[in-house]
Amino acid sequence: MNNLHKPVLLNEVIDLLKLHSGDKVVDCTLGHGGHALSMLERIGPTGRLIGIDLDKDALAVAKKRLVKYTKQINLVEGTYRDITQIVSETKVNRILIDLGFSSAQIDDPERGFSWRFDSPLDMRFGHDGGKTAYDLVNSLGAEELSDIFRTYGEEPKAWPIAKEIVETRKFGPIKTTIELAEIVESVKHQKRGDKIHPATLVFQALRIAVNDEWGAIQEFLPQAVSLLEKGGRLAVITFHSGEDRLVKQYFQKEAKDCICPPELPVCRCGHKATITLITKKPVEPSEDEVKDNPRARSAKLRVVQKL
Repeated sequence: MNNLHKPVLLNEVIDLLKLHSGDKVVDCTLGHGGHALSMLERIGPTGRLIGIDLDKDALAVAKKRLVKYTKQINLVEGTYRDITQIVSETKVNRILIDLGFSSAQIDDPERGFSWRFDSPLDMRFGHDGGKTAYDLVNSLGAEELSDIFRTYGEEPKAWPIAKEIVETRKFGPIKTTIELAEIVESVKHQKRGDKIHPATLVFQALRIAVNDEWGAIQEFLPQAVSLLEKGGRLAVITFHSGEDRLVKQYFQKEAKDCICPPELPVCRCGHKATITLITKKPVEPSEDEVKDNPRARSAKLRVVQKL
């Protein structure tokens, strides 16, 4: 297990979750089990952990890594947007979700996440079902593609890139990551030696669209809060400003008793706060962590507690 994904903000997650012996914990994006291993060490032999991941390969790695805790864990191939159905029997004390994707997925040529390999345009977190990046790139019109690149990638040249993709398709489908990266490079006139590869934002946007990541977050958050026991904590790690904005806005809303427009003199919404903010501002990785794991540089951690 030399290529295990490094868990991001591990010390900060463990510190802020305030785990206790016997806690019931859900790791909604298990990956290779790095966060889960540390949580299991702290909840002791009477604690329970449910680990969820769409990637069956990641689950297989985590199962081996957590073999010492086999009797305490339940590993599920599935999506965190179905957390209510997966965690069906009871309330839980702690929930963690890490919205990044693992180094193993990036570095797997078959998955199509990176322009570094000549790979099929896939980008699905799971292995089966759902549209691939190939489907989106070769079927959507220029306006739809441009909207994806602008919304999910904040790509400043979203429109010319989308138009060039549609023009290129006239000569045949765009099949591989290299083909797509070269189209983006031809529009941006940016050197590959630059700090950020010219296709980074487009690839990011397609990955988010393929996996409906933002829709999944919006479905997940209210379910997670509902599943927590009183005093339970939810920790969310994001890697994208759009993701962090969704989480921040939801947490801010649920931490207020009234969400009526400020011009209304009397509350009419009847909303009651369900959580309190443990982190007023997001926690970010230290310089040492970023130096050790550059892929952690954009991580942000927010933690709330159930009222």
